[in-house]
Amino acid sequence: MKRVVVTGAGGFVGANLARMLLERGHETHLFVRPGASRWRLGDLPAQAEIHEVELADRDETAAAVRRARPEWIFHLAAHGAYSWQANTAEMVRSNIVATVNLAEACHAAGFESFVSAGSSSEYGLKDHAPAEDEAVEPNSFYAVTKVSATLYCRFLAQKFNLPMTTLRLYSVFGPYENPGRLIPNLIVQGLQGHFPQLTHPSSAHDFVYSEDVCEAFLAAAERRGGEAGAVYNVGSGVQTTLGQAVDTVRKVLGIAEEPRWGSMPERAWDARIWVADNRKIRAELGWEPRHNFEEGFKKDAEWFAAHPEFHARYQSEPEKNYVRS
Repeated sequence: MKRVVVTGAGGFVGANLARMLLERGHETHLFVRPGASRWRLGDLPAQAEIHEVELADRDETAAAVRRARPEWIFHLAAHGAYSWQANTAEMVRSNIVATVNLAEACHAAGFESFVSAGSSSEYGLKDHAPAEDEAVEPNSFYAVTKVSATLYCRFLAQKFNLPMTTLRLYSVFGPYENPGRLIPNLIVQGLQGHFPQLTHPSSAHDFVYSEDVCEAFLAAAERRGGEAGAVYNVGSGVQTTLGQAVDTVRKVLGIAEEPRWGSMPERAWDARIWVADNRKIRAELGWEPRHNFEEGFKKDAEWFAAHPEFHARYQSEPEKNYVRS
């Protein structure tokens, strides 16, 4: 059993990771921002300890780390991944300042493993699956701040030989995903026999199921030796177009209606090629996804059907401007 801190624990991936850690018997401390929504955390076991921490405050962060004394740190707190999070100053605070404060506090306290959530958006638009050592070309303020955090953690790790890792996540989906995103909308609308607004069927994604992503975080935490500040792509390695995803949804949910292609305008981040090169994480950490898109979607739809207490929340936020990780 490890003493563990998860930042951004009230978010989609953070809440899933917290559950996996608790199921496996770890002493789990959840850092959430003051005033942040906790709807994903309401049914957590009593042994989960929730701390309100403003990571952009250096002293507050250091004090929280000293109290929790974590051996493993999973840093998932972020801002700007969604189109409605457009405040650049807040992206800098949450993605850069908070990362620096947390990393420095953990370095001072000592730790066994520090794993950060990066983003596939750091690469920018590519015409191929980029490897981790390829030059990054961020094409949004959010991506620039995520690149900055990755580079900072990598530099700190190499300077002091620290066990720090960054996982560049592709299109994660699964239980507790933000209402208004693509997959939840496909489920919410699909269970009523309809499709939500859609862009172009050739828009590409690398969908990776949340359970597999959480396994990648644990594999990274358990990594011993190797490259300080290593970066790994976390994706299925299989590109799925929006058209293929819709075909799968139609099959799983039995939807007769035809999709309304072009009913939502394309966005700046839409691409015809978007897929992970996951050879490095397979070779070095022994991680590989256990779910393809159809298997993950079935489990996600089953989770939604089994949790009617969340239906109103998801149905009240239909068809937002879908974004990629």
